[in-house]
Amino acid sequence: MNRLRCAVTALVATAAAAVAGSGTARAADVKVAIGHYHWSNAVVHVDLGQHVTWYWVGPDTMHSVTGDSPNDLGIDSDPGNPEPMHKVGFTFTVVFTQPGVYQFHCKLHNIVHGEVIVSDTPGSANDDPDPIPRPNVNLTRPSISSIHLSPNRFGTRGTTLDYALDDSSSIDAEIWHLSGGHRGTYAGWQELHGHIGLNDGPFARPGPHFKPAPGRYVAFLTPTDFFHNVGRTRRLDFTIRGAPHTAGHRHRSAGR
Repeated sequence: MNRLRCAVTALVATAAAAVAGSGTARAADVKVAIGHYHWSNAVVHVDLGQHVTWYWVGPDTMHSVTGDSPNDLGIDSDPGNPEPMHKVGFTFTVVFTQPGVYQFHCKLHNIVHGEVIVSDTPGSANDDPDPIPRPNVNLTRPSISSIHLSPNRFGTRGTTLDYALDDSSSIDAEIWHLSGGHRGTYAGWQELHGHIGLNDGPFARPGPHFKPAPGRYVAFLTPTDFFHNVGRTRRLDFTIRGAPHTAGHRHRSAGR
């Protein structure tokens, strides 16, 4: 009988503790990821004095958090900017000090929207359990290697550039005409595109942005991947030979 009474007492105590715990439960600061054209939490609950932080995680980042109800007029991640553009990892934080329902939308994409519901219960600013949202994009910088020309001395028609990439990238080649062993006159630029692995492409050929002329040159090659990560710039030295001189031969033939 005593054992039964003890078991019932313990059960009642456990139930009371559970009820007490649920009664003291409260909202916490919230982290919301913006990416793939939606909020990770479309409806957010916080208490008075707590905050919401939005994280732009990509790959789409042309979004704003803009208030569109009486409670949140004036709240805007991009005030005065009708076409917001952010880098991956950008954040925007709002502390809510008045209870109510706050509705937000994106200036460019109405489908990117959500609401924050603020209770009238004072909250703790130290309640911040959410982990930081992880980016949806690759933030690793691309690398270009195994660069060489075939050959590195060539005529004004250009040559072939061989190179390797660890990520699909475009390569901006800024070309300078050397003078006295130092960087001299800016001569133009060229863009190449490559995939992961070994690549080859035309280089230093005549075009709208580069006019080959005899002399010594240096090119600075910088890779940029799909996610706009910029890799380390590599240097490439080369020489453009002069075209064969034939005017004298034609002159002698004409004099015969």
